[in-house]
Amino acid sequence: MILPISKNALLLALVAIVCVALLGLVNQLTQPKIAEQQLANKLAVLNNVLPENTASESLLADCVLVKNETLLGRPSPQAIYRLRDGQQISAYVVETTAPDGYSGNIDLIVAVTPEGTVLGSRVLNHQETPGLGDKIERRRSAWIDSVKGVQVSADNQAAWAVKKDGGQFDQFTGATITPRAVVNAIYNAGLLVLQTPELASRPANCGANQ
Repeated sequence: MILPISKNALLLALVAIVCVALLGLVNQLTQPKIAEQQLANKLAVLNNVLPENTASESLLADCVLVKNETLLGRPSPQAIYRLRDGQQISAYVVETTAPDGYSGNIDLIVAVTPEGTVLGSRVLNHQETPGLGDKIERRRSAWIDSVKGVQVSADNQAAWAVKKDGGQFDQFTGATITPRAVVNAIYNAGLLVLQTPELASRPANCGANQ
């Protein structure tokens, strides 16, 4: 005779097994859709900083991981995507970080030509103050578009600053630290491209990291 407590334990075990099986089935059914949505989201972000509709799955595959904490803001490798026109690279899309935001790291993506012209930039993640520092987001203001078309070179760093520091970019009323950090990170991303010509020939190695 099975004791009542044993029956309850058996019932709970069966319910647990059924729940795990259902969760596994749901995961199998939804995983392709989630992966498809993640891919679409990433391509949408890339298309925001590149000429219209040039981002594709081939761009995501043509990616190298670069470790340079000084210019890319993190001790871990960051991804750099290579946009090609035939065999020639027409742009690099750099994932970078401003480590000196008002509230910590500001993650960005920056598109820059091999010659150092910034094609566009977008903020991917930040913890800046709502209503002040969050104007770095494109949905909050058009400020981030002010970097578009601006040239990066080894000798024009002084121009890559907010106006309060003698540069050419506006700061926000009551929030200078945030735009200062973003402008500096974008400049550094362009400088990395200029200082690393071997980016063009490195084998793609992002793989499962992306």
